[in-house]
Amino acid sequence: MLKWALIFLVISLISGFLGFSGVSAATAGIAKLLFYIALVIFLIFLVLALMAGSAIF
Repeated sequence: MLKWALIFLVISLISGFLGFSGVSAATAGIAKLLFYIALVIFLIFLVLALMAGSAIF
């Protein structure tokens, strides 16, 4: 998911450089959304791993 966020970020930067502000804003919003979703999933898995580790030991 982070790979897709980086892809959309690069597309946003390139389109912003070329003057396509609408496309740039849309892809930047998608990149932010994907980054936050990946961050939430990471935190959920981190908490689950810590809970599983404490249950084993």
